[in-house]
Amino acid sequence: MDKHIKTADVASEKIVEWGEAHKIETCFERAEKLKPCPIGLSGACCKVCHMGPCRLVGKNAEEEARGVCGATLPTVAARNFVRMIAAGTAAHSDHARDMAFTLLAAATGEAKDFKITDVRKLYRVAGILDIEFEGRPVDDVAKDVALKFIEDFGRQKGEITYLKRAPKKTQERWKKWGVAPRGIDREICEAMHRTSVGVDHEPDHLLTHGLRTALADGWGGCMIATDITDILFGTPVPVKAEASFGIFKDDEVNLVVHGHEPALAEMIVDVAGEPEMIAYAQSKGAKGINLGGMCCTANEVLMRHGIPTAGGFTNQELGIMTGLVDVMTVDYQCIMPAIAELSKKFHTKVITTSEKAKMPGAMHIEYDDHRAREIAREIIKLACDNFPNRKKEGSHITDKFPVIGGFSHEYIEYMQGGRWRGSFRPLNDAIMAGRIRGVVGLAGCDNPRVQSTGIHKYLATELIKNDVLIVSTGCGSAACGTAGYLTPEMALENAGPGLREVCEAIGIPPILHLGACVDNSRILTILSAMAEEGGLSDEIGGMPGVGIAPEWMSEKAIAIGAYFSASGVPIIFGGESPVEASQEVTRIMTEVWNERFKGPFHFEPDPEKMLALALEYIDKARAALKLKKYEPGKFGAERVLMDMAARREIEKAAKPHIGL
Repeated sequence: MDKHIKTADVASEKIVEWGEAHKIETCFERAEKLKPCPIGLSGACCKVCHMGPCRLVGKNAEEEARGVCGATLPTVAARNFVRMIAAGTAAHSDHARDMAFTLLAAATGEAKDFKITDVRKLYRVAGILDIEFEGRPVDDVAKDVALKFIEDFGRQKGEITYLKRAPKKTQERWKKWGVAPRGIDREICEAMHRTSVGVDHEPDHLLTHGLRTALADGWGGCMIATDITDILFGTPVPVKAEASFGIFKDDEVNLVVHGHEPALAEMIVDVAGEPEMIAYAQSKGAKGINLGGMCCTANEVLMRHGIPTAGGFTNQELGIMTGLVDVMTVDYQCIMPAIAELSKKFHTKVITTSEKAKMPGAMHIEYDDHRAREIAREIIKLACDNFPNRKKEGSHITDKFPVIGGFSHEYIEYMQGGRWRGSFRPLNDAIMAGRIRGVVGLAGCDNPRVQSTGIHKYLATELIKNDVLIVSTGCGSAACGTAGYLTPEMALENAGPGLREVCEAIGIPPILHLGACVDNSRILTILSAMAEEGGLSDEIGGMPGVGIAPEWMSEKAIAIGAYFSASGVPIIFGGESPVEASQEVTRIMTEVWNERFKGPFHFEPDPEKMLALALEYIDKARAALKLKKYEPGKFGAERVLMDMAARREIEKAAKPHIGL
């Protein structure tokens, strides 16, 4: 990769170059100027009390370095890592709590602008939660579901409800090693307590609780947020959209929704199509209202409504620099405070909407479930009022790419056999036969400290070439989308022969866009369903699959990686290791976690080594499962791969009155 190119996204690089020519600073320039502290980067700095910060460095730091209190380097590195897990879990789970209270308000009629959109998903969730739903009013069922979820946050004893969705053998591992989480808030609180001065000093003990906290995120907060969002706004099915900065329109009001909380964004999508709103935009000289997304809020509205995305984390400043964004609304998580100051150089208004997140220089319009539609109209009118204030200055980019997104657990199950015969058997069979070598979850942020989105693109290209099916979430999905990688045609051009055959038969891309970062929980339920289907591993651990976050930057990413490790998935993160200073902590996270959970957690900055390690884990899993050795183009026993049309014909014959 050319180190002089700051981002592998061609459109983004054009805007970066334009900004440099106009002396406009972005995260890319700041990343060059501000080098990371090498002591903190490696996990060797302790600042949990006022005797420090203590720097545990030196030739024999692992054995000899001590903080003022006597804490060793392995203790400090473990504490720092667990605190990252706790912070990431808190972020996802606070989001989930908001969604649970929105569901409750919708069910009780307090939030009149919201309704239960996917009753089928509601009933499916109610069944998992042991809530009776037959013959009951939908809102009563939704109320009970919301209250059951809310219990999971404050539960003090027992286990969070959704752990039972995991394969029994995976659950047994959790119980054996004491990592089954009790309540979401309890585990976060205990993590902060254990890592404060003078409490837990044994590295393995600390890291074990870190995994328990992370599991509260994956099988708690993330899974709850995903299911509630589906219930309220609809379970995604494949939808066409577009990606990159060419989504912005010169002659329309451009409003960008940015962040992670989907409720207000959904209402803005709903309200933007109202005749009164369109007429208001036209009264200001615009032809209409054009919505776009950024980061994970973009993924939410893309996979349900086909709203286009301008990209992931590192694109938020660049979107404003097009000069075409009239309003950018932000809620919480992954919002750069720099955008408020940057917006003053253009006409863009940045509006914060969450009671939890304000920034200097931005407007604040606080979101309230009880006034959702009214607030959405207020924001859209502000965008329309700002349309005449556009300046000519800006890097107007026309690049955009087609995207197919919206591959929920439910749709992946459906596409392999229809509504009445949906299963994961065809996917398992394709893996067993060697058509698909394995599966990789390609997720995580994009990061300006490397060539942004470049490692995503490299791994995506090489993995599918090696017949590896990719499932993507969050900014990983945005990186693939803005590169033009999320179309079925991508399989024809780049995928290996086995993966290409499967993609052609089903009519899917080789990279399945599963949604926002909380939707990594969809990968957990998919893996559980594959284990239950049989023919592969009888637990999540041992599957020929790997999780990769090549450009991570957020504590949320660490929490996600940790809950996949504890669930049995080998994890590879890019960049320098935040525990590199301690060989003991590194050993625990790789060797010990592999022995206990089959989920080692690696940090590897070299993209080629990331790829090699991922394929090694996949091939080792295939060998351990006694599957056919992977050989490109050489498959096992021949099985007819039926396309969707053939499966529908079978379905019609069985249930001619039922359709999708």
